[in-house]
Order: sequence, then structure tokens, then C-alpha cells
Amino acid sequence: MKGVGEEGFNPNPPQLPWTKLRNVISHYTTTTRQPVQCNQTQTSDSVFVPNSRQRQQQQQPTPLIKPKHSSKLAPPTYSHTSTSFSFVSMLLVLLLLVASSSLFTPALSHPVVSDSGLPRPSPANRTFRTSSEINKLRGFQVQSYLKKINKPAVKTIQSPDGDVIDCVLSHLQPAFDHPELKGKKPLEEPDRPKSHNSTDQVGESYQLWTDSGESCPQGTVPIRRTGEKDILRASSIRRFGRKPRRHVRRDSSGSGHEHAVVFVNGDQYYGAKASINVWTPRVTDQYEFSLSQIWVISGSFGHDLNTIEAGWQVSPELYGDNYPRFFTYWTTDAYQATGCYNLLCFGFVQTNNKIAIGAAISPRSSYGSRQFDIGLMVWKDPKHGHWWLEFGNGLLVGYWPAFLFSHLRSHASMVQFGGEIVNSRSRGYHTSTQMGSGQFAEAGFGKASYFRNLQVVDWDNNLLPLANLHLQADHPNCYDIRQGRNNVWGTYFYYGGPGRNVRCP
Repeated sequence: MKGVGEEGFNPNPPQLPWTKLRNVISHYTTTTRQPVQCNQTQTSDSVFVPNSRQRQQQQQPTPLIKPKHSSKLAPPTYSHTSTSFSFVSMLLVLLLLVASSSLFTPALSHPVVSDSGLPRPSPANRTFRTSSEINKLRGFQVQSYLKKINKPAVKTIQSPDGDVIDCVLSHLQPAFDHPELKGKKPLEEPDRPKSHNSTDQVGESYQLWTDSGESCPQGTVPIRRTGEKDILRASSIRRFGRKPRRHVRRDSSGSGHEHAVVFVNGDQYYGAKASINVWTPRVTDQYEFSLSQIWVISGSFGHDLNTIEAGWQVSPELYGDNYPRFFTYWTTDAYQATGCYNLLCFGFVQTNNKIAIGAAISPRSSYGSRQFDIGLMVWKDPKHGHWWLEFGNGLLVGYWPAFLFSHLRSHASMVQFGGEIVNSRSRGYHTSTQMGSGQFAEAGFGKASYFRNLQVVDWDNNLLPLANLHLQADHPNCYDIRQGRNNVWGTYFYYGGPGRNVRCP
């Protein structure tokens, strides 16, 4: 099939570019409607359509049909011209309509999601609301979220620090909202790792909510109730209960997170254990925190990082005060979208009715006075593959199901112990938020914070002392670390610092 300007005639010509279409329209609009006389010479009975070059050379259009030996006039040229002009005009109008609709119709795209997790309306559909309407909408979102994470309690305990502890039936805790756990019950206790010359003598440490003498009944788990004020302190509902992104030690450059840690890598690890000195460091900004913890890590330090974390932290944003609190954390994508603190999402399964994750620790250490620490151990159950957590003298807190993870489903490739703070530089200079006790490592026992009896778990479920230890302080003039070893404390280290000082401006 040929197009205009070629041999033959196409009754349904293809669409032309605008420049060619303009030439065609120009030609037909300048054509007169004069009848064409027959030639005296004999011509073949053929169809002829001039090409563009011929049209430019001719002053008058050539007859489209020349009948053979006819004394009658040839059909007037306007018969075909008007038909073609009508067709071209319609085509032009159609093209203009399509162009105008593409210009003025909003492009289709995926809906923009706001920090609250709700779709954000497009500018064309956006309705301007008053501050009162915005507050009502946000209040509705907050209440819906609270209803989701605060489960029905069979008993409620008021803590001296203002916390409310709900005793929730074990199978109704947030973890069982996960599709993989619906309808199931918590697992039985696993076999603990076998000790390897352990001389650990973990001091007793309790939580403030138990000072009332109240406890949760068997078959329930104590859960710190989340309040409206807790959520409103967060940057958004979607980020509530989650660590800021990009804060791992090896990816901490420029992220505002600073560390003083000891770590081991280069092997396969199935758990870690340590006793952690408990203090109340000063946190000078609501959106900063100070923590001391164990990290069990696998994967790269990119988007597939898996971690299991446990320790104590001071976080005014998360808890609304400056008490050191027992916490847990997990992620499978480097803190992007998975995981959370404590029981603020489905994940960790609690099995103990004596420990409330997220509750304040009591007693705490004092400068130059009595020292208190908590014993923590995380290990992989050889039988089922889940990661269990032990607190203090043998209290099993619960477990992270193996299906939550990708790399940690098999083993860890790195174990890390130490402190971390957030330096927001909100005042234009380094924060005065303290790490540990707020003293540098050289201050020693009773003054500087410590970790002691550091161990890892091997493939055969044995506790072993650390080998090939590495020390890392991101900013040693602000927070530093010193490691040692003796027969009582095994492998240990002192760490911490005051933050801003003459050497840390």
C-alpha cells in the first residue's frame, strides 16, 4: 500500500507529520474550482496524483481523471478536493483534540504516600483543610494506630515512672498479627548454649514497674502501653518505633550516629553474650538517643542488612523521659521498612511474664558508688532456627522467628558490642549527649561504663571467648573505648564520653 505522492491512491492515507499535513492543506485551500477542459490528444485511462515537487511547479492542478475520447468536460476538481479537504480537516481537528487532552489531563501515576502512611491527594484533587480539620484527621489516624498495637489486657499495672503495663494473653500479643503466626502459640524453651569456662556472675537487675509488687499472671506477657503522646513525639506515624535510616557503624559517615564498639567478624556466629553496665546518660536533644547494646549482624551494609539488637537506651523521643530502658530491635533491610523497637510491630515473640520490653531499668549505677549491670544473651536455637533472648539470671524473654530474616536465617557474620549516640548538631556544634556514664574509658571502674564477659556462640551451641577482636571509636575525642582481659571479667572494655568538650567542638 502506497502513501500520498507515490504510485496509486490510498483511500485511507496514513497519518502525516504536521509539516507534511500543513503542505497538503495549503495546496488544497489554494486550488480554484474551475472546470478542466478535455485534451484533444488521446491519453490512457489512468489515475494520477501529483507528488509534492510537481505540485510546487504547477499553477493549476492537473485533472485527476482523463476519460478516453470524451467530448464532455472532465469531473470538476472540487469533487475530490473537497472530499480530501474534509477528511484532512477532520484529521487535523482530531490531532488537535488529542494534543490538547494530553496537555491538560493530569498524568496518571502511583499515589504519593505521606509520612502518616496514607495516600496524599494530587494537587488537582487537594482540598485545603483548616488546622482544626487537620488535627481531627491526625487524631483519628493516631487512635486507629493505638487500637492496632495496644492489645486487650486482662490486668493493668501502674508503674511509679508513669508507665502503664498491660498484661496481655500470650497469643494476642502483636507478634501474632503476622500471617505466619496467626493461630499459633509461643514455642517451648530451647536448649541454652553450653558454657565455656564462664565465670560470669550477673548482678540482679530489675525493672521499675515491679516495685509496686504487682506482676502479670501466667499465660500473659507484660507490655508497655503506647500512648497518644508517644506517637505525637515521633516524626510520623509510619516511622514511630523505628530507628533512623543509615545508622550502622560501617555506614555511619555523615549520618549523625557515632559509635564506640568492639566487634568480631570473618567467621560464622550463632549468638553473643555480655553483661552491660547500666547508667543514665544525659541526652540533650529530644531527637537524639544514647544506647548500649549487642548487635548480631548478617548481610552487607547495604539495603539487605539483617540485625538483631538488645540492650538499654535513653530515648526522650520514644519514651518521653530520660530513664534507661531495656529494648530490642530487628531489621532485614538496613532500617528502611522492616523491623521496630520492642513490641511495636509484629516480629518478636515474648514468652516471659516478668520482663516488660521498653520498661525502665532499676536500679542504676552511680558515679563512684554501686555498679549494676544486666546480662544479655542472644543465640540461635539449633533445633528450630529461631533467635532467642535471655535477660539477667536465666530469664528467657522470647524469640525472633527465623522466617523474619534472610541472611540471619542461617547465621551471623559479625557480632558487635558497645555504645551509640545520635549527634544532631541542632545548635550548630557537636552534641553534649553522653555515651555510657558520660566519662571517657580511662576513668575506669565506678566511673566509666563497661561491658564484661564478652562471648560468642559457635555452630555447636558452645559459648566461646572472643578472638581477633577489633576496636572502633568513630570520634575518639568525643567518645572512646579501651579493651582488657582478666580471669574474673574475661574479655571486657570501658567506653563512653561526654560528647562536646574542648577536643570535641
